[in-house]
Amino acid sequence: MKKIIIAPSILASDFANIEREIHRIEAAGIDCLHVDIMDGHFVPNITFGPDFVLMLRRVSQMHLDVHLMIQQPDRYVRAFIEAGADTLTVHLESYHDVGRTLNTIRDMGCRVGLAINPLTSVEKAEKYMKKIDMLLCMTVNPGFGGQPFIVEVLDKIRYARQYRDANNLTFDIEVDGGLTKGTIGPAVLAGANVIVAGTSIFGQADYAIAVQELQASAMEANSSG
Repeated sequence: MKKIIIAPSILASDFANIEREIHRIEAAGIDCLHVDIMDGHFVPNITFGPDFVLMLRRVSQMHLDVHLMIQQPDRYVRAFIEAGADTLTVHLESYHDVGRTLNTIRDMGCRVGLAINPLTSVEKAEKYMKKIDMLLCMTVNPGFGGQPFIVEVLDKIRYARQYRDANNLTFDIEVDGGLTKGTIGPAVLAGANVIVAGTSIFGQADYAIAVQELQASAMEANSSG
């Protein structure tokens, strides 16, 4: 069984106190931070750019899991990797040569991620699965936080896990959207091992307790699976 990684989404944090927020989640035992990049075109929201990732890198040594929800990721992968991304995830649905973009990320020494939206068939990602370190199955429609978990995506996660194991691949399976104490168990049982959590951590008074509760739910599901 793969290690369960909790990756808090910085999008749900208090931007006015960003450095304090980072130190609080580090103190809670977190070593991976999820960073959502949105351009207002691929999704109807705008968030951060490479300079924000560079700022995060300057104040923390956490693994930066950078998720590009942008229309033309191939134009920007170099900038985000040079800014400090450790894993860079691009969308299958974006306008780019997917295979070439994944190769560029790999050639720059960064971990390679590929994301699919809830309505995208996981089979469309199969031909790229030998190129990636992580498959991100979106469990909400991308663009905004606080949406409910889409249960139907669990079938995709199961399929991806079975395909990975049958083909002797090793990529992680990440889920992003609506992850709580109640939904993390089914996601892990289906095969996910990287859990993006937003308000279920940053929306709580005590980050350490929130992280512990998520980890406990994940470990229970992992052991039962």
